[in-house]
Amino acid sequence: MQIQLSPQPIVSLIAGIAILLVPRLLNYIVAIYLIIIGVLGLGLIH
Repeated sequence: MQIQLSPQPIVSLIAGIAILLVPRLLNYIVAIYLIIIGVLGLGLIH
């Protein structure tokens, strides 16, 4: 049996917990998330 985890749900879960604990982190977490998704979408990181 092979289990394959995608990093996006794990990152989303960690970000959600961090936002609940420290709501001021929301701006930074969203900005970093959007930058990472944009870079991955452009194919600059494989």
